Amino acid sequence: MLIQFNFKNFKSFRDEAALDLSAAKMTEFSDRIVTVGSEKILPVAAIYGANASGKSNIYNAFEYMTDYVVDSFKYGDEEEKFEDFRPTPFLFDSTSANAESSFEVYFTLPGDKSERTYNYGFCIDKEGVTEEWLNSKAKTARKYSTVFYRGTSDDELDLSGFPKSSRDNIQVALEKQVLIISLGAKLKVGKCKAIRDWFLANEFADFGDPFTNFFMSRRLPKGFVENKDVQQKVVEYFASFDEHIKDFRIEKVPHDGETKEDTYKINALHKMVDSDDMAEIPLGMESAGTLKMFALYPELQEVLEKGSVFFIDELNARLHPLLVRNFLLTFLNPEINSNHAQIVFTTHDTWQLSNQLLRRDEIWFVEKDEKGISTLYSLADFVDEDGSRIRKDESYEKNYLIGKYGAIPTLKSIDIFKED
Repeated sequence: MLIQFNFKNFKSFRDEAALDLSAAKMTEFSDRIVTVGSEKILPVAAIYGANASGKSNIYNAFEYMTDYVVDSFKYGDEEEKFEDFRPTPFLFDSTSANAESSFEVYFTLPGDKSERTYNYGFCIDKEGVTEEWLNSKAKTARKYSTVFYRGTSDDELDLSGFPKSSRDNIQVALEKQVLIISLGAKLKVGKCKAIRDWFLANEFADFGDPFTNFFMSRRLPKGFVENKDVQQKVVEYFASFDEHIKDFRIEKVPHDGETKEDTYKINALHKMVDSDDMAEIPLGMESAGTLKMFALYPELQEVLEKGSVFFIDELNARLHPLLVRNFLLTFLNPEINSNHAQIVFTTHDTWQLSNQLLRRDEIWFVEKDEKGISTLYSLADFVDEDGSRIRKDESYEKNYLIGKYGAIPTLKSIDIFKED
């Protein structure tokens, strides 16, 4: 499970930001807290903020970290590829524009009976990796111990947590643009592969990106084509919000000569109103909301099975607020979410901003100041103008919309159309 994600000098976040999914000391919804080792972890983080405040940059930062962990070994031989994939720092400050960006996570591994906690991170600038570290802490330990540490110079390389053969292989092959975790996983070093696989298991869905919407709506659930039981599960999934789809008919499309990949035509079957016959409609003709829920299904299936993290940008787009709430309840119900999957999402949907659904430490806000600098803060840490913390019986939605918590747009009248 993800315990905390820290990052610095990435896009609109000049200063360090921390998204903390560890549970604060509060009484509401204590039954949803997951205890792993000495950590108490939450299943949900909801991120609110005005348009262009930087909400999506939190999603982008974690996705960047994941992509670099998975693929950095590709950039050692081709510096041009690295230049295209360098992180974007905060550009409106001459110091930060040339400074390194940093990314760090605290997390636990699924299926780890020892319940160790891990801390992994790296810093990266225009030339390559300037620092990288992996620490671990036993269930009963108070402090983290070093698995490896890497600085900018050769004498700042400590690989003592690896077997000697692995140390030698990493030292020989390591280049400045390549992460030890990424290289070590490629070299089949067990600890590196376990960390890399944790990142790989997490899922991303950006519904603010038209290309992602197009791609995801065409991704089929695992086993959907050949397994009627899987198709029936998808029908049951749809029935949670729309009972009109009764079945699917799948037809393989002949190859057109340009691609060797199998493609399929999917029709949704609806019951006729005047008989027991079925009417067929191409899936693409279903509503945008139905297509989005179809697009979400494969990732939802994966994260619930693996107990991984689902990052979603603009979860509320094209979905009714009650449907969004139902989706969130999947993660909040320990009987359904038995493997402790988590969801981190950005949204403008204030219906979910409720003390009947979320804890104060599950609600996050992003605000951008007049310099273009974004900051991230939790409702649990927020202190009002009187110096008091937010009570759990407040109307979060009402107070947010009137500006009590910040992170709302500053609006002016759109008077450019006023006649002279």
